[in-house]
Amino acid sequence: MIGVAAGLGNVWRFPYMVGEFGGAAFVLFYILAIAVIGVPALAAEWTLGRHTRIGTVGAFAAAGLPGGRWVGWFFFLTMTAAIGYYTNVLGWVAYFGIGEAASALGLEWSSADILPPATGTSGRSFLLQAFITALIMLACVLVLTRGLRRGIERASRLLTPALFIGLIALVFRAVTLPGAGAGLEWYILKFDPQQINAGVVLAATGQAAFSLSLGGTFMVVYGSYLRRDENIPQLAVWTATGDTLAGLLAGLAIFPAVFAIGLEPASGPGLLFETLPAVFDAMPTGWLFGALFFGSLFGAGYLSDLAAFEVVIAGLTDNTRLRRRQAAWLMAGVAYLFALLPMINLEVFLRWDLTFGSGMQTLGALVAAVTLGWSLRRSAALRELAQGCESRLVGLLYVWIRYVIPTVILTLFVGWILTQAL
Repeated sequence: MIGVAAGLGNVWRFPYMVGEFGGAAFVLFYILAIAVIGVPALAAEWTLGRHTRIGTVGAFAAAGLPGGRWVGWFFFLTMTAAIGYYTNVLGWVAYFGIGEAASALGLEWSSADILPPATGTSGRSFLLQAFITALIMLACVLVLTRGLRRGIERASRLLTPALFIGLIALVFRAVTLPGAGAGLEWYILKFDPQQINAGVVLAATGQAAFSLSLGGTFMVVYGSYLRRDENIPQLAVWTATGDTLAGLLAGLAIFPAVFAIGLEPASGPGLLFETLPAVFDAMPTGWLFGALFFGSLFGAGYLSDLAAFEVVIAGLTDNTRLRRRQAAWLMAGVAYLFALLPMINLEVFLRWDLTFGSGMQTLGALVAAVTLGWSLRRSAALRELAQGCESRLVGLLYVWIRYVIPTVILTLFVGWILTQAL
């Protein structure tokens, strides 16, 4: 489960969101969001999936949510849009990894060419992204038409530790760069109360949902695969802990280096790719570390991409007459169309990411909590939560899912809307 959750959302998205939304203040509210929303929402989605034993499209209806089938199709569509731009970023990672390897051979390779411009358009960047994204989606389809479930878990057991080891090595190098102390202070200690607003708190909550793969889709499906004796509350705590640690390590690897080499923290979605190559350049045999790091990050991201495609493909085959091969090619085509718009520039990409990566996933977590807490019978929900769990806190967890999660998320949405209106 940590392998499913940890990946680009931690290493690429978390640092750039920290840079965009205020450093230490964002980090604090992110950790609070993981504890207050993330862990119980993760437990809610797994419980919903295990109880219904159905994927996203059918789970809400099976649990009794009015209009549940249409809700399921809506989140199915938003997940497809998220797969599109996620695969874009995966293409950036692959291109930078090739660039690190090319530098060892003395070849000229401008990795930054694939990044979208801040504003305006770049034909070279767009065509590179379109080509690499198509290749990655093709690779996903060729694997998934043969069926892949256990293979994802086995590969995750290798790639997830490799990613953590690479992050730890980067942290040690980044914090020893001259001037790194200012980055550490900004990232961890320099808490500015004036930067706190509804937008920051909502962004932190959205990052928690994105990072944990919440949204009423991914984790509902994975919950349907869980054994009856799995301790869901405990599993949620451990998964959230491992996932959060990955994000915090990524920040420790990036922000000391950002300040040491004089970059701007609020550089947007390209922050990772502007910072880490400079860190690798400052390391002996940095090209090797760079190739291994981007390679392991690509591997982890590719597994998440496969798992996401598996969710939507299974959603189609379970609810239509399409065969698996037909569903795989259709969903790849739709996801590719969704991927084209955020290729234009980083301004468009940021809006797309905040919509589908923060807003829709937070909304999905809200709907999943409401479905478990208000649509499913209380006795059934408590019984499912308590499977494999001896803790007396299950009743409190149920109350938290039913009342606290909806109240907090709705309050944040209202506060953000009022902030924008004023």
